[in-house]
Amino acid sequence: MDCRDREGNIIPDNGKQGKLLKTLYETKAGRQALKVLVQPAVSKAGSRFLDSRFSKCCISPFIEKSGIVMEEYEEEDYESYNQFFTRRIKEGRREFSVEPGHFCAPCDSRLSVYSIQEDGIFTIKNTAYTLDRLVKSKSLAAKYLGGTLCIFRLTVEDYHHYCYVDDGIKTKNYKIPGVFHTVNPLANDQYPVYTENTREFSILKSSNFGNILMMEVGAMLVGRIVNHHEKLAVKRGMEKGFFEFGGSTVVLAFQKGKVVLDADITANMQEGYETVVKMGEVIGRRDNGNADC
Repeated sequence: MDCRDREGNIIPDNGKQGKLLKTLYETKAGRQALKVLVQPAVSKAGSRFLDSRFSKCCISPFIEKSGIVMEEYEEEDYESYNQFFTRRIKEGRREFSVEPGHFCAPCDSRLSVYSIQEDGIFTIKNTAYTLDRLVKSKSLAAKYLGGTLCIFRLTVEDYHHYCYVDDGIKTKNYKIPGVFHTVNPLANDQYPVYTENTREFSILKSSNFGNILMMEVGAMLVGRIVNHHEKLAVKRGMEKGFFEFGGSTVVLAFQKGKVVLDADITANMQEGYETVVKMGEVIGRRDNGNADC
């Protein structure tokens, strides 16, 4: 999907990651490759390589190819690709608004927005979900009917740390393991594969936006979600965690009448565009028109 920035400029998707996934999911050769790639031993080997000093040779070509502006990040002599991938941005480069009613982006990403309906379908990492399938709980999903779902899609060149969007009390983390199989296991050379990526969620009982469902979706293969906290009182702009290598996704679900997204973001979505946002950028407001806010 192509994107727009906040000024309305269209930013074409280079399509390389999408083409790779299409090949893996929709061709016989790709499905055979996936069977190997998703094996735990293969993922562990990939992770060991990315954590090793031998992966340093991948850093400079990636920076050049992706056009990453390294002046934004803390200076460091990276000892592995994963150390580079989890690099930290310089202090002051991603400030959050202190205005209580402002909803700020939790991460650098491409944002899409959906109204949460009982049978409403949205796509994350080539997999179609309803909210209850995403969280594996019909009762939890029901609490967000009529609300707003924000999907923040991080690409590999983005800053891969993410933050809390409001003050509040965070619950424990709930982990959902990934799934990989074919739609028809008896004909797995002919049918498309079905995958669910590993994901982790918690609830933020926030000061200004009700109970926010916060979820991180890991990358297929070697990606890893690193969340810092279990149950804890947290502050707006405080780092919640980070992703290791791989494009990843942050999902926020708001209950009905709790948040209103900025008009350009909803207009972009209606026209089929994601919106490029940066961590800490104001992207919406508390819905003061709802009596329960």
